[in-house]
Order: sequence, then structure tokens, then C-alpha cells
Amino acid sequence: MNPLALEQQVCFALYSASRAVTAAYRPLLAPLGVTYPQYLVLLVLWEHGTRSVRDLGEALHLDSGTLSPLLKRLEASGLVTRARAAEDERQVRVGLTDAGWELRERAVEIPAQLHDATGVDDETLAALHRACHALIEESQR
Repeated sequence: MNPLALEQQVCFALYSASRAVTAAYRPLLAPLGVTYPQYLVLLVLWEHGTRSVRDLGEALHLDSGTLSPLLKRLEASGLVTRARAAEDERQVRVGLTDAGWELRERAVEIPAQLHDATGVDDETLAALHRACHALIEESQR
């Protein structure tokens, strides 16, 4: 076995799988008018409500340089609002508009549709999910 063979690299398997999953989301998200990264922002807001940009960045493992353009586009689409926090004007709070909340109702079937699109059984997906989270946790130590 060649330790430098591309197909032997865990990083390449994760990269390729990530690209495949992101591509599978594309046709599911197109009717909603959002991209995959925008969908991730919306998932956090649908689950937790209004959040600071910092909180969103931590939840999504994104820096503000990546997150800010996403938020600007979501705001321009009328799905979120951004406002300085009254208690600390250095902090920007991001919340959903009525249209952003309404989009949740249209998105509720996307996880099941993606699951069907993968063709992978529940047990395998659950094991993959656990393995990815273990890898993330270890890398943050």
C-alpha cells in the first residue's frame, strides 16, 4: 500500500464526500433561492433564533470574512435582518424576517430528501455523523 496514494487519504475522502453532499443539496435548495452556506446560516437561526455574528461564526466554524457576505446576501433577499446590539454596539445581531421564518416551512422536507438522494442507509449515515463529530472535536483540542 502506498501511503501517499490519493485514494488512501482521509482528507481526500472527506473532501470528495463533502462536495458530493453539497452538490446533492443544490437542486433541493434552488427552489428556496438559497445556497448551501446560506442554508446553514438559516438552520442555526431556525433552531436558535436571533444570534450575534460571532455566535453564528462559532456554530458554523466560519470566520467573519466568510460569514459577512453570506449575511449581506441573505439580508438583501429579505430573509434576515442585521442590527447593532443596543447593549453593545460592537456586536451585530442577526435575526429572521417573517419571510425567513416562512421559508422554514418550505425547507422542512429537505433533510429527508437529501437522505433519500444519498441512497445510504440510516445506520451508515449515523456512524458517519458520529465519526465526523469525533474528528471535529479532536481537532479542536
